[in-house]
Amino acid sequence: MSDSFVLVINSGSSSLKFAVIDSQSGEAVLSGLGECFGLADARMSWKFNGQKSEIAVEGEENHHKLAIGKLVGLTEELGLASNIVAIGHRIVHGGEKFTKTVRIDEAVTAEIEKLADLAPLHNPAGAIGIRAAIEAFPALPQFAVFDTAFHQTMPEKAFTGAIASELYSEYGIRRYGFHGTSHYFVSREAAKMLNKPVEESSFISVHLGNGASVCAISNGNSVDTSMGFTPLSGLMMGTRCGDLDPGIIEFLMKKGWSQEKVFETLNKKSGFLGVSGITSDARGVLEAMEDGHEGAKLAFEVFTYRVAKYIGSYLIPLDHLDAVIFTGGIGENSLPIRREIMRNLKLLGFVEDEKGNEAARFGAAGIIGNSELLGAVALVVPTNEEFVIAQQSVELL
Repeated sequence: MSDSFVLVINSGSSSLKFAVIDSQSGEAVLSGLGECFGLADARMSWKFNGQKSEIAVEGEENHHKLAIGKLVGLTEELGLASNIVAIGHRIVHGGEKFTKTVRIDEAVTAEIEKLADLAPLHNPAGAIGIRAAIEAFPALPQFAVFDTAFHQTMPEKAFTGAIASELYSEYGIRRYGFHGTSHYFVSREAAKMLNKPVEESSFISVHLGNGASVCAISNGNSVDTSMGFTPLSGLMMGTRCGDLDPGIIEFLMKKGWSQEKVFETLNKKSGFLGVSGITSDARGVLEAMEDGHEGAKLAFEVFTYRVAKYIGSYLIPLDHLDAVIFTGGIGENSLPIRREIMRNLKLLGFVEDEKGNEAARFGAAGIIGNSELLGAVALVVPTNEEFVIAQQSVELL
């Protein structure tokens, strides 16, 4: 264990995830969650040395500030405070302004707030977390790591929408992409596993969780990705619809649906939940499918088909393929979903390694299949976004 830790903060609209990360090993020394902010039962829970604890966050408002205040006391009580050298904030949207990790000052915070139009649920919350952390830890340098930054290497042909050009010039409407820290991390780890420089590698990274995205990575750079202007596009997800004919929005509004109802449905009542009719959780879908539930079976088929379809299409921006990388909660753990995706990739020559697929779960990395046709493998690489935030914060120190 090193003697330099980074406190990583991920501030949501009604929550606050935090972790104290060893900047060399990537180990989470302390991890926790503040939730139900804005409600009477706001609380914080954390895990340290295998022990779980929970406290209430009392007070009628400013729960982010109150929680970070409690976090100061917690790091001191656990003997971690003296080794924390920086604070890293996960910020969802950096627009075109932020193409890499930056040290936070008032101008950076104000710019993050200005980008709220692009991420109305996330960026204002991120700025609240930053301001509270600066007040609570005034002596520590603080850094912002952006979900969108990794994708700023996409060529213009990949990020440009087929829409009137003034929509881009006036409103910044284009493909931005998300999950950048995850795609960045697993591509570097995959290159190490294959003993090949990342600058000479080509990957298709498949992050499958409650949110899901695919990224084509050429020579270490993102060249295309499935999420777009918002995280709603691309793959089917836990509750998000993914790609959808925009004419459906107009159709529903003509039927009397409000704008709020349309987007509430597309964001929170679609995906696994919408198709299965029972749950947004992939594990629940698989269990129901085994019990013969038709909606669950269809959700499984739609999801795995769409993932495979994106993988196939993302061969286009690459000049060769070294590996398809599975990561995220579903990608790292769900053997049946990975198996079905590879079956759908049979025309590309992929064959499952059954023993490898069974072994590469619950934190274990490994090869789970290969394609002699493409000279590529299918890999599982557990992601560690907090480590990326910690590493990049320390590098900027």
